[in-house]
Amino acid sequence: MVLSQYTKEFKYNWKLAAPVMLGMLGHTFVSFVDNIMVGQLGTAELAAVSLGNSFMFIAMSLGIGFSTAITPLVAETDSAKNFKEGKSVFKHGLVLCTVLGVLLFLLLLLAKPLLYVMKQPVEVVELAIPYLDLVAFSLIPLIFFQGIKQFSDGLSLTKYPMYATILGNIVNVGLNYLLIFGKFGVPELGIVGAAYGTLVSRFIMVGYLWWLLKGRERSKAYLIDIKFFVLDTLMFKKIINLGMPSAMQMFFEVAIFTAAIWLSGLLGKNPQAANQIALNLSTMTFMIAMGLSVASMVRVGNKKGLHQYLELRRIAFSLFLLGTIFAVIFCLIFLIFHDYLPRIYVDLDDAINFNDNMEVVSIASKLLIAAAIFQISDSIQVVVLGALRGLQDVKIPTLLTFISYWLVGFPVSWYFGKEEAYGSFGIWLGLLAGLTSASVLLFIRFNYLTKKLINENV
Repeated sequence: MVLSQYTKEFKYNWKLAAPVMLGMLGHTFVSFVDNIMVGQLGTAELAAVSLGNSFMFIAMSLGIGFSTAITPLVAETDSAKNFKEGKSVFKHGLVLCTVLGVLLFLLLLLAKPLLYVMKQPVEVVELAIPYLDLVAFSLIPLIFFQGIKQFSDGLSLTKYPMYATILGNIVNVGLNYLLIFGKFGVPELGIVGAAYGTLVSRFIMVGYLWWLLKGRERSKAYLIDIKFFVLDTLMFKKIINLGMPSAMQMFFEVAIFTAAIWLSGLLGKNPQAANQIALNLSTMTFMIAMGLSVASMVRVGNKKGLHQYLELRRIAFSLFLLGTIFAVIFCLIFLIFHDYLPRIYVDLDDAINFNDNMEVVSIASKLLIAAAIFQISDSIQVVVLGALRGLQDVKIPTLLTFISYWLVGFPVSWYFGKEEAYGSFGIWLGLLAGLTSASVLLFIRFNYLTKKLINENV
């Protein structure tokens, strides 16, 4: 098949994916702003945010991963014009996301004592505890928002979650400025101020997105007259059967990046702060691939509902190609600017902490070289994973992600990440190995399934 058969889909793919990308980037931008503002306070504060967020990332991966089940189910009911089924998916999905948000919040509170037994720098732990209390509570509105967002994405209304996220970011930046540094007579709260900003902005995002969707003709009927106490056990099972493996897929990937934070903490506060910089930058580029992953999930889900498997495969490959092009661009950016990007996060004019800050910049610049190399495999694995979710194939991919990250990636990080080996760079070699393994295995799975579907429906 000629290349134009794939590239002609780029325009629609971009139209669908771009708002999701911006929305996902918005979530990451909250962390980006927190890191830059907190980084001005010192490397210990930056490391504390990193340590606190490491627990948050694990909880978020379970919540956000679970909520992704809503998108392909809504996309399938939308293409089949089955409104009643679609509204049931939305209602039951929101109930499950709310329950999950509360459970994860309570779990994080119970997990706090682990900070003291993980051999992390003491000054970092003491700063991280009050920060974690507040951001843990923000999981409840965040996962509820995620449920509404995934529903909106399933209807191909991808721009409204983007608008809500932009508003959330504006609120977060403003509150950060006031509360971290104590401007305009507001008390100076340091990194706790960053946590307050995150918490308030996430509640505002929920309210605004609900208001936007309730005012749109296409989505209004889904949001009115919802009988939350009339529930169907079979629908719960359907969402859980799709959502739990999706949650575990995201958990396995996020957990290895979280392990990288903890392994960096064993090396000291400066390697941990450097790890946070490289992680934050690579997470921002990952959100572009996540946008394409959602587009892949929606478009594959639609074609599955219509039983158009040849078209499904062609469209999926067009998304894989677009993702690879973006990944190559980001790879080049990281390689060219790896010495300069980390400087955004620290105050090099701070004479007292100058040596610490320079060490952080030096380590982070090396990590960005590893991050540059894994851009391509990271993009491929997440876009292919979106396509597999669109096919509602989640159990085998869950096993493949576990093998990739924990049987391939983590042992490499553990072995090469010791101080006497390659230190921080060795940790990221493990991330590279895990992502590359995942991209290969998941692509083989998608290729096998789509060929099988086409042959069965000839």
